[in-house]
Parts: sequence; structure tokens; C-alpha cells
Amino acid sequence: MFGEILKDLRKREGLSQAELAEILGVSKSTVGMYEQSKRRPHSDALLIKMAGYFGVTIDYLKGYSPDGVSYDLDKLGLRKVVVKRLPVLDEIACGKPVMCEQEHETVIDASKEINADFCVTAQGDSMINARIMDGDIVFIREQSIVENGEIAVVIVNDDEVTLKRFYYYPESKRVILQAENPKYQPMVYDGEQLEHIRVLGKAVAFNSKIR
Repeated sequence: MFGEILKDLRKREGLSQAELAEILGVSKSTVGMYEQSKRRPHSDALLIKMAGYFGVTIDYLKGYSPDGVSYDLDKLGLRKVVVKRLPVLDEIACGKPVMCEQEHETVIDASKEINADFCVTAQGDSMINARIMDGDIVFIREQSIVENGEIAVVIVNDDEVTLKRFYYYPESKRVILQAENPKYQPMVYDGEQLEHIRVLGKAVAFNSKIR
């Protein structure tokens, strides 16, 4: 029963098994086994995620409530959140740069409304006046150029990465990476040092812990 219901819901939304797998954070083969009733979701959290995406009750998903097909999201003042998976780079130093790991095995589920390509985890307190705290997830849109004053992820010295406000002054050929905490001095690069500076992307959103 669960498998048939899931398959019907997937087709109703016009999704392939691969697309649903990406949304749920499972493999395509797992979705196939769900629909063939060879496997059930391993956790209540996954059932909740399914129900939330399709706008149905968990009981309906399980086949217990055939009459309660779905919620009227508009009447309830709710909207469906469509998620996507973003890779996470290794820790970003807000206090001082740390080595940049290019391999990313960790992923974060985020709303598709967030126009980002990857995430970083902030470390330290140098961006606290921008409300970015130690441990926050920062969503980054990949781009090599940012406007002065925008918060960016920047590689410095070819192998270190930091999260700062970016300023470039072409007339003096100088880059300044400015913290959002007065106890940290600006990081200034000029001349040949600019050959070892590279912008990875612009910060477009962040996910903060409740403190």
C-alpha cells in the first residue's frame, strides 16, 4: 500500500525516481524499493519529510486514512518547501583562515529558493556583527567577482580560505578582507600577493543555531 501511494504521489508531482531520491536524500534504488514495497522508510523523520513535501498526512502515506488525501495548504496558510542538496566545504575560519578541503562528502538540505551552490560552516567570531556566529551554516553562490562590501568566501595564499567582507581597489591594486568584529584587523593584500587571492563565491544566506 505505501509503495503504491508513494508512486502515485510522485507521478502526480511529475517527478522521476531520481528527482524524488534527491529531494529525500536517498538513492534512486531506495525509492524504487519503496515503490515496490520491498523497503519502508527507516525513520519517522523521513516519513515526515515525504508528507511535508507532498502535502499529505503521514496516516495517508501509510494507507491508514484513504479519505484524508491531502491538506489544503492555501487554506492553512502554508506552502510546500522544495529542497535541494548542497555540498559543504570544510570549516571556514572567521577568526583566522584554515586549510581548504576541496573534497566534500557532507551535504545540507536547503530550500530551492536559496540561490546557492555550496555551503560553509563558519568558525570563530570575526563575523558576529553580520550575525554570522561560530558553527552557522553559510550558503554560497559560486562566482569569481563580488561587489565591494559583500561577504565572500575567499582563498588566500592558494591553500587557505576565509569568510570576510571583500573590497578591491583597482587604482591601488589592493584587496582588503574586512572582519565584522572590531577586535580583528583588516587583512590587506597588494602587488604580487593578489596573484594568490581568489574569490570562491558570495554569501547569500545563512542558517543560524538557536542560542
